[in-house]
Order: sequence, then structure tokens, then C-alpha cells
Amino acid sequence: MNIQLRLATTADIPALDDLMRRSVRALSAGYYTERQIEISLIHVFGIDTQLIADGTYFVAEAFDDGVKIAGCGGWSKRRTLYGGDQTKHGEDNLLDPATEPARIRAFFVDPDFARRGIGRQIIEACESAARVAGFTHMQLGATLPGVPLYAALGYQPIKEVAQPMPEGEVLPLVIMGKEF
Repeated sequence: MNIQLRLATTADIPALDDLMRRSVRALSAGYYTERQIEISLIHVFGIDTQLIADGTYFVAEAFDDGVKIAGCGGWSKRRTLYGGDQTKHGEDNLLDPATEPARIRAFFVDPDFARRGIGRQIIEACESAARVAGFTHMQLGATLPGVPLYAALGYQPIKEVAQPMPEGEVLPLVIMGKEF
């Protein structure tokens, strides 16, 4: 399988939104209830267009029978730890690379391409770019299905959080970090 990374553009947003929804629904099954998944797709998960504008969001394209987006994910030099545009309130200030961790953000893999190293490839690109930008450590808000991947890549749990959602639901997440 030939996978190539490129930076996402605003033209990718509809395809990325579709990928994110399919990924969350398929890969979160067994970790979250169907109700948690559906509510999280409205109130937590989504595309963060600031990542695209900052040039820190990658698309993994598979070249088998044509071109297909197999995954996406990025890193951020801004304060937001997780969530899409719908979760932001106010300005998303820049982080200080000398004292604050860069963020790993918005990772989604097409269920047809899961567990084939795509997430690892995107993470490595993100870590490399963050290092070039002067960051010495990373932090992320991991979904429960993402924890094993991040742990395999050297990320350590910092704390568990319960992201409140409407209708009395919460979404369990794990804040994880890694020093270079």
C-alpha cells in the first residue's frame, strides 16, 4: 500500500468531515456507547479549521485504485487540546515552545485502513514538524480507542478526564504527553 502525506487544504474539509464521522463510529464501537458516539460527533469531534489555516494538518492519501484519503491528523502550536471548531470559544492563543507542549490533534483513520501504520506515519510527521518549530514535548487528548496507539509511540498518561456533553453524557478521554 502506497501512502503519501500532504498538508490539508480547505477543499479537503467535506471529505475530512466524512472520514472523521466514519472513523469515530466504527473505531469507537466497544469503547463508547452508541449514544456517546453520536453526541460526541455533534459536540466534541469535528474539523478544526485553524489547523488547516496554520499548515499543521496532514492528510494521508492511499494510492491503490485511485486516490483515497486514508487518514488525517495534525499538530498545533495553539492552546486547544482537542475538539473541532464547534468546541472553541474565544481566541486560540499560541503556545510558547520554550515552556509549553505542542498538541497532537484531530487524528482519524478510515476504518478500511485501520491498523496499517497510517496513524504512526502522521504522528511522526507531526512530531518532526513540532521539533522544527522549537517544541520539546507534546500533549494530546486521547480517545479510549486511541490510547494504545499513543502509548506504543511513547506517550504517557497524565490524567483521565470526563468531557461533559449535553443530555448528561460524558466522553472519557485520557490526557497524554511525551518529551522528545
